[in-house]
Amino acid sequence: MSEESSKLAEKIVGVLKTIFDPEIPVDIYELGLIYDVFVNENNDIKILMTLTTPNCPVAETLPMEVEEKVKSIDEVNDATVEITFDPPWTQELMSEEAKLELGML
Repeated sequence: MSEESSKLAEKIVGVLKTIFDPEIPVDIYELGLIYDVFVNENNDIKILMTLTTPNCPVAETLPMEVEEKVKSIDEVNDATVEITFDPPWTQELMSEEAKLELGML
C-alpha cells in the first residue's frame, strides 16, 4: 500500500470511529465490526464488515451510513460496503478499549 493509500486508510478509520452501534455505546471500529478496508489506485474503497448478529436492527441502515460517511472524505472516489458473517462476530474481536468501555476488563 502506498503512503498516500495508508494516509487515506487512516482517515477512513477516523471516520469509522465516529459511527456507533445503536445498541452498544462503542464505535463500530473498536467493536471489531470492520474486518478490512481496501483502497485501490483510483481511491475506490471497499469495506468488509460484519454486524453483531445477522438480524441486527441496523442491518439495513448501518452499511449505508458507513458508505455515506466514507464517501464524504474528499480523496475518496467511491465506497462500497460488503457485509459478511464469515467469521461471525464475537466479543473477542473487540479492542481492549471497547472491552474497558463496556466493563468487560
